[in-house]
Amino acid sequence: MTKKIKPGHDSKSRVLSVFLNVIMIIFSFTCVFPLIWMFYSSLKQRTAFQLDIISLPAHPTFQNYIQVAQDKDAHIWTALLSSLRTTVTSVFFIVMFGYVIGYILARIKFRGERMLSVLLLLGLLIPIHSLLVPVYVVFNKLGIADTWYTLVLPYVAFGLPIAVFLINGYVKSVPIEFEEAAAIDGYNFTHTMFSIILPICTPILVTVAIIQTFACWNEFSFALVLVNDAAYKTVPLAMTQFTGQFNSNYPKMMAAMLITMAPIVIFYFAFSKKIIQGMVAGAIKG
Repeated sequence: MTKKIKPGHDSKSRVLSVFLNVIMIIFSFTCVFPLIWMFYSSLKQRTAFQLDIISLPAHPTFQNYIQVAQDKDAHIWTALLSSLRTTVTSVFFIVMFGYVIGYILARIKFRGERMLSVLLLLGLLIPIHSLLVPVYVVFNKLGIADTWYTLVLPYVAFGLPIAVFLINGYVKSVPIEFEEAAAIDGYNFTHTMFSIILPICTPILVTVAIIQTFACWNEFSFALVLVNDAAYKTVPLAMTQFTGQFNSNYPKMMAAMLITMAPIVIFYFAFSKKIIQGMVAGAIKG
């Protein structure tokens, strides 16, 4: 027996659907508008921006982009290369070490396993900025400050705990029968970990890589404290060159921000499907 849908109920559903769509459109607009505002503001002259920060540019110009590209004090291209090198290196080690440690904790019982888990948990509980001074003192004592790998060390250390726990939870959800079947076929432990289980864990590894890419690219505090050489400064530090003590050139700063955002935006659009799949799989499995 089919249930009849009342006309009033159908109209209420349509009204609710339209209302929810309008709300989502408004939220989407609030996310996109800052980028649009930054772009057309970067096409303004400094005086025009100070007169009206919202209106469209009356005489658009790309002079700010030219000045940013030619500004030797900001070192914008050096900062981009430095951020790219630091981010790629850090994310590679975080994903690699995170997978190995997470897999071992999920599959092997050994003495000291609980202690290692507690240490990793402390890495999540302790605010990383409270370690700025100790890390600065240790790095100076060891003579490893102001090098190309200076920021890689703390980024990997502070990124590992969340990576290990995400991967560990995902590996535990993978049936143990995969390893048992591989052992019957003659696969050793290393071969099983990297040839059988690693491809299955691709979604959570993508999730970890995404989280850590944005974290490393945008990190400011440790970069400010540990790096003084302009050759190793990252993008967030380069942005500080466009602010003055009493006044700031905001259109030029926005042009620089859009230039430095370009690699991350390209990365997102190039791997948008993988990013969505990784986030969904990580949320379900983790």
